[in-house]
Amino acid sequence: MKIKIDDEELNIIVVKKRIKNIYFRFDENNNLVVSAPSSVNDKYIIDLIKKNYDSIKRMYSKVNKRKENDSKFSYLGINYVVIYNANVKTPIIEGEYITFKNEKAKDKFLDSECKRVFSERINYLKPYISYVPEFKLRIRKMKTRWGVCNRKDNIITLNSELIKKDVNLIDYVIIHEMCHFKEGNHSSRFWNEVSKYYPNYKLARKRLRSE
Repeated sequence: MKIKIDDEELNIIVVKKRIKNIYFRFDENNNLVVSAPSSVNDKYIIDLIKKNYDSIKRMYSKVNKRKENDSKFSYLGINYVVIYNANVKTPIIEGEYITFKNEKAKDKFLDSECKRVFSERINYLKPYISYVPEFKLRIRKMKTRWGVCNRKDNIITLNSELIKKDVNLIDYVIIHEMCHFKEGNHSSRFWNEVSKYYPNYKLARKRLRSE
């Protein structure tokens, strides 16, 4: 059995189970998988697919959009196409492609790189700003901020999404947060302080907003 969506002919795979209802989903190969009770015949399934064609088409569009987003991978300012290969033990970067064993391996790689890269940049930049105390680095995903400086507890938190940006932008955010140890707000004194260590901070801010 097949179904045609936007001029693309897709296979229909029927899986009979001990269930009461019928469910539709698309697998990784774009097959329409129909889970159905063992008592239901193929004609009933085809009729149901035709009846729910618009909903299935929308589902297919969402699946493809999600796959397209999943295939995009930004790392240190470079965009890669993601490939999954179960035989790969460690991530491999070749040209515009980056290969992971699976989704879990990709997430593990990003976590590891956040800790490594952010720590390396902090260790490089910190000696240039004499008043910065010893502080703890925390990393988490944030929706509205690239970094946060907690002066009371000597903690700088960096957005894990920063690992997607190039090193110059990572440096800007780190310098920005370290300067907060001297100036707690965003006054002109604060920006004057930032400009001492990152003269092109206005361009960096613009890039972080637009990219």
